[in-house]
Amino acid sequence: MERKNIIIIGAAGRDFHNFNTYYRDNEAYNVVAFTAAQIPDIDGRKYPSELAGEFYPNGIPIYSQDGLPELIKELHVNECVFAFSDISYEEVMGVGAIVNAAGANFTLLGPNSTMLKSNKPVISVCAVRTGTGKSQTSRKIIETLLQHDLKVIAVRHPMPYGDLNAQRVQRFATVEDLKKHHCTIEEMEEYEPHVSRGNIVYAGVDYADILTAAENDPDGCDVILWDGGNNDFSFFEPDLAVTVLDPHRPGHELKYYPGEVCLRTTDVAIINKVDSAAEEAVQIVENNIKSASPNSTIIKAESTITVDHPELIAGKRVLVVEDGPTLTHGEMKLGAGTVAAERLGAAEIIDPRPFAVGTLADTFNKYKHVENVLPAMGYGEKQLKDLEETINNADCDAVIIGTPIDLNRVISINKPSTRVYYDLDELDGPNLSDILKDFIGEHQLV
Repeated sequence: MERKNIIIIGAAGRDFHNFNTYYRDNEAYNVVAFTAAQIPDIDGRKYPSELAGEFYPNGIPIYSQDGLPELIKELHVNECVFAFSDISYEEVMGVGAIVNAAGANFTLLGPNSTMLKSNKPVISVCAVRTGTGKSQTSRKIIETLLQHDLKVIAVRHPMPYGDLNAQRVQRFATVEDLKKHHCTIEEMEEYEPHVSRGNIVYAGVDYADILTAAENDPDGCDVILWDGGNNDFSFFEPDLAVTVLDPHRPGHELKYYPGEVCLRTTDVAIINKVDSAAEEAVQIVENNIKSASPNSTIIKAESTITVDHPELIAGKRVLVVEDGPTLTHGEMKLGAGTVAAERLGAAEIIDPRPFAVGTLADTFNKYKHVENVLPAMGYGEKQLKDLEETINNADCDAVIIGTPIDLNRVISINKPSTRVYYDLDELDGPNLSDILKDFIGEHQLV
């Protein structure tokens, strides 16, 4: 039987997982290439032979998605598999049109083909868009389970932007592990809030191996929590699925892939940030939940903000630095830092664009909707240096750090700075604690 030639269209995450779970040992298919987008400088590499398996002794090349039509023809490709997330339906089908026009089939793999089954109970925390509040929801769930003396292992959606062999299975137990694994700012933003609270986090490339390691963690494991990335659906089959929605982007829950998949398959739908969103926007989101996932439990919650040095904000001209992907891929114009500046009476939120250098200037040129806020881009040393220089160039009294990590730990800031912290507090609907008590009882965890 002649094997079908496949290109997997991705962004260093779901693409590798789809390959590992569905294509790696499948004699019917020959994956001739990956393409990469969204993340800077992740193309031009190879998916290594050590991870690719016996059918791929030379590994698999990773090209820029920009050359997709030419690759389809040059490599005699039969089928292209779309495998990255937080993408509007218009963009998804735009890629589909490019693929079809080049002569190939266009495919989306679903949960039944890619989810792994654990021998431990699994809770998944996913979202309909980047930046909805997954991390604070995950922390809330973990803290609640810890109160019942349960060992919880968090497994984070992949962000393997470096040495793929070295990143096959990563375990993060301390902040020092972030440095050991050469984490980017995006990775630190996801891992540090967990490890700073004493929680173990796994991530990497091969999620079958990661799952085995998590299930057998030396510190013990009673429950695995899938901490989703972007708006992707879980790599592990959940026993309890939680999806977070954002009323600052009402309607997006039905317009982005695969966020709507998360919504339609959820057990619990959390409408976050209701304290800072318009009432009519909250209602739109609630109505869409009831339509797309009528059997799910709806919880309304606020993203409670605290600031360690509020005196640096009131009456001051401030630069706000926010989580990068939330602003760029997530298309948000503000985050927790902006909310803190407005609530605490900053005299002015300055426009960072005149001070941007290098890759930060490129980011503003690419994402025109980002205005009076600085994305904390840090996928490599060059972006970190550009972020540091941009902040230090800025004409302001203080810097508000709205990212989940302390930027002072990775760059040198020449101005007073204050951090913004945010937590999930339920306001309306069933309580997560009660839902988790039922989960604990159902799985006989105590």
